[in-house]
Amino acid sequence: MDGVATTSRPHLFTVAQYHRMAETGILHEDSRVELIRGQIVDMAPIGAPHMGMVNRLTSVLPKIVGDRALLSVQNPVRLDDGSEPEPDIALLRPRADYYEGAVPGAPDVLLIIEVADSSLEDDRAVKVPLYAESGIPECWIVNLVERVVEVFRQPQDGRYAEPRRLGLGDTLDIVALPSASLPVADLMSRANG
Repeated sequence: MDGVATTSRPHLFTVAQYHRMAETGILHEDSRVELIRGQIVDMAPIGAPHMGMVNRLTSVLPKIVGDRALLSVQNPVRLDDGSEPEPDIALLRPRADYYEGAVPGAPDVLLIIEVADSSLEDDRAVKVPLYAESGIPECWIVNLVERVVEVFRQPQDGRYAEPRRLGLGDTLDIVALPSASLPVADLMSRANG
């Protein structure tokens, strides 16, 4: 092996290969993984605070968005041929078939919400840039650690041009759905104690 440079690189998978692994039983339906930039990535375990916030969001959001958006909970969104994350919440453009015919893609997404405690740094460093690169118009990280909501809007050149942190005295507005708003305090009222 003299003179031969070797470097290890991960084998990258396509969405089709990822689905084939599930169909053949290599990945099980209850496997907590998602495809990010061609790599199969373990998802963080869901603890009680995380679960409670997802439940709270699934209760509150339909009341404020009505039939203007379809609420998708911990389901895949196909961003490109190498990424199919499973965000905690995605608000999708309404469709008569409720996406039975195909996994929603980036153009179908109005808002993605990630609930974060142990996954906070990965959500910031990996998922938010991925969503920006895919043109997702708005992304929230419900930050359970600091009891704030990190809001990302206006994807441009692979990043969000308008990042903000909203605290208990602020109100969340969904850009794609005028008049759909939620006080952060209502969302965080029982979170983390």
